[in-house]
Amino acid sequence: MRSTATPGSSSQLAGEDEAMSFQASPSIQATPQPRPPSAMDRNPPSGSLSAAPSVPSGSPSPPLLSIATLAQLRVGCKVWVSKDHEYRLAELLSIHTKKGEPVFYVHYQDFNKRLDEWVTAPRLDLSRPVEWPRPEKPKKPPTSAASKNSVSSRDTPLARDRKNKRSRAPAKIAKAAQLARARGKENIDAGLIKDDAEVFLDRLTPTTTNNATPLTSTPSEDVDAKDTDLMDLDDTQVDTADGQQPENYSREEEIEKLRTSGSMTQNAHEVARVRNFTRIQFGQHEIEPWYFSPYPIELTDEDCLFICEFCMSYFGSIKQFQRHRVKCQLQHPPGNEIYRDESVSFFEIDGRRQRTWCRNLCLLSKLFLDHKTLYYDVDPFLFYCMTRRDELGHHLIGYFSKEKESAEQYNVACILTLPQYQRLGYGKLLIEFSYELSKKECKLGSPEKPLSDLGLLSYRAYWSDTIIELLADKEHDVKETTIEEIATTTSMTTQDVLHTLQTLNMLKYYRGQHIICLTNGVLEHLDKLRKRRRRKLDPQKLQWKPPVFTPAQLRFAW
Repeated sequence: MRSTATPGSSSQLAGEDEAMSFQASPSIQATPQPRPPSAMDRNPPSGSLSAAPSVPSGSPSPPLLSIATLAQLRVGCKVWVSKDHEYRLAELLSIHTKKGEPVFYVHYQDFNKRLDEWVTAPRLDLSRPVEWPRPEKPKKPPTSAASKNSVSSRDTPLARDRKNKRSRAPAKIAKAAQLARARGKENIDAGLIKDDAEVFLDRLTPTTTNNATPLTSTPSEDVDAKDTDLMDLDDTQVDTADGQQPENYSREEEIEKLRTSGSMTQNAHEVARVRNFTRIQFGQHEIEPWYFSPYPIELTDEDCLFICEFCMSYFGSIKQFQRHRVKCQLQHPPGNEIYRDESVSFFEIDGRRQRTWCRNLCLLSKLFLDHKTLYYDVDPFLFYCMTRRDELGHHLIGYFSKEKESAEQYNVACILTLPQYQRLGYGKLLIEFSYELSKKECKLGSPEKPLSDLGLLSYRAYWSDTIIELLADKEHDVKETTIEEIATTTSMTTQDVLHTLQTLNMLKYYRGQHIICLTNGVLEHLDKLRKRRRRKLDPQKLQWKPPVFTPAQLRFAW
């Protein structure tokens, strides 16, 4: 039996089914209702644009509507698309031709991004007006006040230092030419000296592009001389190996790029908005992906992507996949099994030792994580995979990755439960296991921020359940506790504990001090929690010691 996992439709706007009607008082005169739109208003003639009546100044301008043909559609239009036996307004994000037929990638208005999909032409309702994107407004030229500020901002210690360097440049060039003549090199090409001078001057001149703002453009970006000794990114100009200029980033983006040390990709292309696969086959499950993943582009034309659930290899043809399954001997993740109970097992995989497997795992997880950008540099990470066992082997349920050495004391870098196993309690098991590892390390841990929407919900639920159970047990033993004691017992950071207590409204101000109070709502939640059957881990079955790495093992290498 093959099961299909699709993203849920629970992403409709809250309050859609909670419409309320109010009846006006007899003493209040009701405002006249606008007339219903006529047929001409709803369906304007083809080729003509219609707009709503004029609106007061300051409010958004009305959209441009007209009837369009299939050939006239372009990216940015909003059309009506058939979805779940009804028509919904959707924006066209991409248009392609697949097997000779046009296909459209659409985003449904007021719906979650994970519901975006490729649709064919018959699903479009072109009998209704199409909403056209408005042209971008031209950028306003800088005002005189701004130009005055830019001129005055050039008079900074950094700008004066650069000016002095430029004034000393011709003297250095002349001195170089004089030394060359003294060494008997009268036939030296003057163009070479000129080229060297231009290179020297270019190194002194900050490189600015349309995407990057000069350092001295506005007074708010003035930099002290002592700050420029640490990092002056505007003076940095690095050529790539093939001699081409790299992509240009703003100052903040470049600092973030250097901070991540190459483990994150700066993807500013619009292609990341478009999901490149419609279906994937993973084990016995056929899954509909949610987001874009950078698999090889030649596989994106296939109807289905086939992924081996044991070795994570991917194929575009069912024949290739079947031949691989006959030869593949792997039956579990390629690492050490550090935990096993009656239902699940955990494996620890070193990204440095199993690069190909971990990279393929990251490509798979990118299909379901919108903000994940790590998929190539896996050396600095450890991967902990949760599996369930049967006669065929260990089947992957989910995983989380963890930095070998985290300066911010993060115990999770990325976490994912595969869609076919979601809403079964496995997500909390992954979170619980990450904190069990932190307890073994005698450290306080927290997930890397920012979390995805589903990840944030899972962590908030785990933090709430853990703290409520802990406080309920402590109530019978001791009457007082502190946030630091809760953090030490659970291995959570004090910030996460404080945030959870504030969310549950358990912090009260009483007689000049803050106290932790178990409210009636919290006690009701505790009763429901104890009646519910939950999956739990047994810390006694964890066979693991914190690994110790040398500086050479922490360094990225090919």
